Amino acid sequence: MKKNDFKKKLKDKWKWRMMIVTPDWADGDMFEQAVAKAKKKLGDTPDTLRLSNFDEGKSVQIMHIGPFSEEAPTIARLHNEFMPTNDLVTNGHHHDIYLSDPRRVAPEKLKTVLRQPVR
Repeated sequence: MKKNDFKKKLKDKWKWRMMIVTPDWADGDMFEQAVAKAKKKLGDTPDTLRLSNFDEGKSVQIMHIGPFSEEAPTIARLHNEFMPTNDLVTNGHHHDIYLSDPRRVAPEKLKTVLRQPVR
């Protein structure tokens, strides 16, 4: 994906993954049991489904309030203003932390933490 792909909203070119936080005590056996239980109700799981650790290290973040489709200017502030001013460069994949349920919150009130690992 090129940076302009995000700005131009070329979603078919984005490379992304969805992650769900699990407690540290959740192990491989518990994961397999949960997957088996879900398969009975929901059918086959994606081939990419897995349990893994995510250690992003030092990161910067900014709160975005509004629709997901309007995140680009907020991300631009993080990457083009804050990071250069503080002598930081990217060091991993950008990710979002969704604080609102889009099924229950109006788009203009959605809250999303936009997070970027840095060095």
